[in-house]
Amino acid sequence: MSLINTEIKPFQATAYQNGQFFDMTEADLKGKWSVVFFYPADFTFVCPTELEDLADQYEEFQKLGVEIYSVSTDTHFTHKAWHDTSDAIGKIQYAMIGDPTWTIAKNFDVLIEAEGLADRGTFVIDPDGKIQIVEINAGGIGRDAQELLRKVKAAVYVHNHPGEVCPAKWKEGDATLAPSIDLVGKI
Repeated sequence: MSLINTEIKPFQATAYQNGQFFDMTEADLKGKWSVVFFYPADFTFVCPTELEDLADQYEEFQKLGVEIYSVSTDTHFTHKAWHDTSDAIGKIQYAMIGDPTWTIAKNFDVLIEAEGLADRGTFVIDPDGKIQIVEINAGGIGRDAQELLRKVKAAVYVHNHPGEVCPAKWKEGDATLAPSIDLVGKI
């Protein structure tokens, strides 16, 4: 079953952000646009490149009112240790959620149970708590924060402009489409 347009499921977790631990639930993801960014594990290889890339683009997401939440099955303590010892991870200002119980990874259907790790899953959640974008990559394939930002802008645009859709390669300011019988066979 697809997770598109489904509401996020309940969870409780502890996150690390800006030198602090804090508890959070699915309610924290509602009322704004959110990106939930799963990665396999702290202190690994592809993961820090992705998380640093997100850190470098975080301000652009914030300008759109989008909050980023990275999630792995590590604990919040491990997130802090990684943040304190890695130059790349030290750039992160968004929340790093610990999911040692696997609840969140199971909720988003990205748990590799035999390994106790999460797939590289990216989920964009609208202010109503509904999943609008799902992307899952194999472990060796890193993601691009610029492309994610483009997709988030498209999701926000479509959400704010009912009756319009964003075509392939759409960028902010580009023309959109208004699906109708008049467009059938003309694109």
